[in-house]
Amino acid sequence: MSQGKPHRYFIINKPRNMVSQFVSSHDVGLLGDLDFDFPEGIHAIGRLDNHSEGLLILTTNKRVTKLLFESKIPHKRTYLVKVNNIVSPETLENLRTGVTIRIKGGEDYITTPCEAEIITEPQALFHDEDPSFQYGIYSWLRITLTEGKFHQVRKMVRILRHPCSRLIRVSIEDLKLGDLPAGGVKEIQEEDFFRLLKIENWQN
Repeated sequence: MSQGKPHRYFIINKPRNMVSQFVSSHDVGLLGDLDFDFPEGIHAIGRLDNHSEGLLILTTNKRVTKLLFESKIPHKRTYLVKVNNIVSPETLENLRTGVTIRIKGGEDYITTPCEAEIITEPQALFHDEDPSFQYGIYSWLRITLTEGKFHQVRKMVRILRHPCSRLIRVSIEDLKLGDLPAGGVKEIQEEDFFRLLKIENWQN
């Protein structure tokens, strides 16, 4: 158990055109622009890029990154992904079994097997879509990974000729975005936070 001031844990629904940080030398949207009074020492865990949306963890507990992303047990992250054109069963199978992408350093990397399925347009959750995104032929996918290379999901679908136009992280293990609106913030109790993320021995 931590000593002194208790740690605090939050999830947010990060909007598009916002980086996963509070300070930047670039003219971009920042987490501090959200209408919420975050505690001192808060930081993001497992960033989403500027154009991606959805579930982002914020906490004052510096141990969470190691506990979550450097654990021997990989943790599942689930994304809703809007891609150009109609996705075939063959393409789905390619996504599931592994795709060769280029990673940092210019190396080729075969992604580990993942879960992928075609879903109906998630209007109930994401009814606020910019009308400019709605033109043309597209598909929605639900992809669940246990790894997180830089821009991995975008690279996976692009290499299969289905460029991504929208990417929304909806869960990490059992910690879910739910119906939290874009820009919304929700505080999570410490025990619930670690239980939902399936992190054991977090008090050690």
